[in-house]
Amino acid sequence: MASFKIEGGHKLNGTITPQGAKNEVLQILCAVLLTPERVVINNVPDIIDVNKLIFILGELGVKVEKLSANSYAFQADEIDLPYLESDDFKRDGSSLRGSIMIVGPLLARFGRGYIPRPGGDKIGRRRLDTHFEGFIRLGAKFRYNKEEKFYGVEADELFGTDMLLDEASVTGTANIIMAAVLATGTTTIYNAACEPYIQQLCKMLNAMGAKIEGVGSNLLKITGVGNLGGCEHTVLPDMIEIGSWIGVAVMTQSELTIKNVSWENLGQIPNVFRKLGIQLEKRGDDIYIPEQNSYEIQNYIDGSVLTVADAPWPGFTPDLLSIVLVIATQAKGTVLIHQKMFESRLFFVDKLIDMGAKVILCDPHRATVIGQNHKSQLKATKMTSPDIRAGISLLIAALSANGTSIINNIEQIDRGYENIEARLKSIGAKIERMND
Repeated sequence: MASFKIEGGHKLNGTITPQGAKNEVLQILCAVLLTPERVVINNVPDIIDVNKLIFILGELGVKVEKLSANSYAFQADEIDLPYLESDDFKRDGSSLRGSIMIVGPLLARFGRGYIPRPGGDKIGRRRLDTHFEGFIRLGAKFRYNKEEKFYGVEADELFGTDMLLDEASVTGTANIIMAAVLATGTTTIYNAACEPYIQQLCKMLNAMGAKIEGVGSNLLKITGVGNLGGCEHTVLPDMIEIGSWIGVAVMTQSELTIKNVSWENLGQIPNVFRKLGIQLEKRGDDIYIPEQNSYEIQNYIDGSVLTVADAPWPGFTPDLLSIVLVIATQAKGTVLIHQKMFESRLFFVDKLIDMGAKVILCDPHRATVIGQNHKSQLKATKMTSPDIRAGISLLIAALSANGTSIINNIEQIDRGYENIEARLKSIGAKIERMND
């Protein structure tokens, strides 16, 4: 198990280019299973979760060719379906939550898809019902082996239908779209997730020959086609990483430029940071963050305390609430953080309290942060990363803290952030990786 050793309290300066979006690329990689033709994907981040999925695709028989550091070609013309019922797949698939999204394309193209209960972050219960209810509505038969925790769907043919999703699940919407594009007839999906990741998947599928209307809305109309062809697709920059770099700049009181951020796909992110008093400048497609010694949280018009809550797109992403919480510890003022979607994501605040932050954990979903306006610097400590987003938040806290911190279990951070220590070093951070 690896650790980071971080010497905090140093100002940083420079330019960062964000990696490709993790949450988009996991969907895009699964979509290569829908065609026997060659698919080229650019801006693929070199992170553990993505590399695991590429490995699983290779084991499934997909020909994988690495064209450059972040570009790959895939060809799924000789799929090894028996691998899906092997012990190897039960082990490989269960370690990655994103592996659930291979089920839709496999069901659509081959009439069957299987998956062990997926792993991933320990951030609370994340239901799979939306995925499987969608497949059943399209005509698939569902089976579940309780002892092996193994799911399966099978169908001789899928038929278009109208469905109303019980929740606007991003991965559920992606999975159902990929199943519906090859179904007979027309499918409408109401209450569909409409995140930029879903929009990108739809654009890619349409480039492959799919017929998807309503892209960017919560009502999608999918007219099934007989087959799909190859295409080339470029992944968006990762909005969660962009928010993380804003957090790095703010907490270390540093000047930073984040390049090529795709402003039109950031949604509420710049607005929420500005409500915390943070200065952000749009310079072309870059974000410029000036050095700020102080930032004041805006109250509501009636003077009541600001609440920052997550919501389905175009609301604020839950993946950045832990970053906002850390930033708020050194703001001027008070904010309530309300994590609606996941019941365990705020449990890392005890580490921040150990570092001297003033945070009251109200319940599993809400925390009140009383900012210290940089009057009382966080103190270095030893801690363990519980999940990707908490991990990067603790890393940001450590970069601003007085003294040297140790973060264990940094494999969690590596799951979502490419080469993070080298990129931090490039802007002046004092960080090193220690392997046990």
